[in-house]
Amino acid sequence: MMSLIFQVVLPFVLSAMVVILVMYIAERYGSKVGGILGTLPSTIVIAFLFIAYTEGTTFASQAALVVPAELGINVVFLFIFALLVHRSTMLAFSATFTIWAVLSIILVLIHFDNVIISLAIYLITVIVAFFFLEKIRKIPSTGNVKVHYTFQKIVFRGILAGIVIAVAVFLSNIDAVISGVFSVFPAILSSTMLISVREHGPDFAAGMAKSMMLGLSSVATYATVIYVLYPLYDIAIGSIVAYIIALCVTLAIYRLRRKIS
Repeated sequence: MMSLIFQVVLPFVLSAMVVILVMYIAERYGSKVGGILGTLPSTIVIAFLFIAYTEGTTFASQAALVVPAELGINVVFLFIFALLVHRSTMLAFSATFTIWAVLSIILVLIHFDNVIISLAIYLITVIVAFFFLEKIRKIPSTGNVKVHYTFQKIVFRGILAGIVIAVAVFLSNIDAVISGVFSVFPAILSSTMLISVREHGPDFAAGMAKSMMLGLSSVATYATVIYVLYPLYDIAIGSIVAYIIALCVTLAIYRLRRKIS
């Protein structure tokens, strides 16, 4: 019973609370603060804290190894959505989740153990996808339109995040790679796209998808740093240092995005 509470209930509750708090601050203080907060690692922090505590830092490090590559798949998710959302929202979501599932299964089956390859997959994917949307399709970036989150929307996204992270922690009993894959399941990405397209139309949603591709870099950074630091230091030091570095990456991306998009 205590194991179930610690591996499922607590990760669910904490992840949901984090998402709800971040979204509340973003809604209350506007797009600038929300833009920074929205790209900071949030649910992945809780997921790996619990994974490291329950299964050990070495196991968590191996689970983190696959995260950048899986984030590359999430970039493909956003890329396909941006291309198809003007045709049909249903088509866009059907195609994105199908492609996500196929690519994630392939990633699990490969079961590679090289962090350089994992990072390369993410970097190549985000550079190619962003360049294509920016220079070839010329999808405009989102302006200062504020997405309004009602209480129901905030709670819904909190529950989604809680379920995903609880599943990721629970799957740590089975396999490190599968756990790492589910730690960045695109629940928040997809709900953001759904809310964006319903409230502001496909142009805004496509621009939001393009911007979010760059924002995933801070999550990839966090996962890479804990992959290196968890086996060398304890969970607290590894997590704090990783978050500080991810914060620096987020601020750098924010400044870069203001210049190029």
